[in-house]
Amino acid sequence: MEEIKVSGIFITIEGPDGAGKTSVINELYPRLQLLAKKGIIKTREPGGIRIAEKIRQIILDPRNEEMDERTEALLYAAARRQHLVEVILPALNEGKIIICDRFVDSSLAYQGAGRRIGMTEIAQINEFATEGTSPNFTLYLDVDSDTGLRRIQQNRAHQIDRLDSEGLEFHQRVRHAYLKIVEENPERIKRIDARMGLQEVVDQSFAAIVERFPDYFKGE
Repeated sequence: MEEIKVSGIFITIEGPDGAGKTSVINELYPRLQLLAKKGIIKTREPGGIRIAEKIRQIILDPRNEEMDERTEALLYAAARRQHLVEVILPALNEGKIIICDRFVDSSLAYQGAGRRIGMTEIAQINEFATEGTSPNFTLYLDVDSDTGLRRIQQNRAHQIDRLDSEGLEFHQRVRHAYLKIVEENPERIKRIDARMGLQEVVDQSFAAIVERFPDYFKGE
């Protein structure tokens, strides 16, 4: 299927649980706002809009223990589709900059490898959902599974969700899949060591984005 042409830039932040994506994005976004030459928005997956947020609640609710792996994968793709048509594509067509917490790479890693559905199968589902839409640039925040799970237990004040509660082997499969995706997409994805302190991770992420898109950000 032909890739959709847009005028904005689509940046995603990826990483296994415990990598600190949300904290990094919350620190990174206001810094990028100050230098952005065009409108910039941040959003997340699954979620970002009313329908996708409702799907998110269903997916992550720890009470939904009976959920089938393929049902989970399809729900992620459904939420992604709605988010794409309501938020991402309109913003890109308006020439805006999008910072998105997770996209297709997450499904490849979590459902494809973590759930053992198969990365090829998950790619096919998401090709249908996204019509070939892909990020221009992805920051992958890498952390080993032991450290990630320890951070989840120590820092999550809210209830642990369905994916957080999976065992070490599941999270190891997810990380190994991410590393494979990074290796196969060196032009699109930059790996950042998320074991560093928050500020250093934010600084490296900020520098990587501004350097990659000088036409979209003013020099400091």
